[in-house]
Amino acid sequence: MKKFCISLVIFAIIFLTTGCTDVFRTDKGSDGAEYLRLHIRANSDSDEDQAVKYAVKDRVVEFLTPVVAGCKDKAQAEAAIRKNYSALEKIADETLKSKGFTYSSSVKLTRETFPTRVYDGVTLPSGEYDALIIGLGEAKGDNWWCVVYPPLCFTGGENVRYKSKIIEIIAKWRRGG
Repeated sequence: MKKFCISLVIFAIIFLTTGCTDVFRTDKGSDGAEYLRLHIRANSDSDEDQAVKYAVKDRVVEFLTPVVAGCKDKAQAEAAIRKNYSALEKIADETLKSKGFTYSSSVKLTRETFPTRVYDGVTLPSGEYDALIIGLGEAKGDNWWCVVYPPLCFTGGENVRYKSKIIEIIAKWRRGG
């Protein structure tokens, strides 16, 4: 009987941690409303276009970090970004020009459908998300992405709060809910 109980507990733990993750996702049914994504789309998939995409990314992240740091919600982050459209475009264009590229950039906030992506252990399921899109040239190449709000790509690993779904479920069960 003891072996049966231990086996049952082990099975339950495995089931809860791997077999039914969708049941316990906090974003289940989410339309991406709480996230603001950032995509920097390269002109093409050529090595040169991909390399300059990363140079633009470095400058954009450096600029946006203090811009979104004080934002209390996604709406504030969007407003701060809209206010800085021309600065973002200028940063991207200056970076392109300094690397010898003749094409320019475009900046927009829009809502688009994205595939499932994982960023530092956070899974964003496929669906519609608001996003800051920085297009370089024709913007037909692979993109670099992260999450502007909440600022997952701007924290540098600090102020990250990890949660355990199993502990949350046990705590809820103990509270009788």
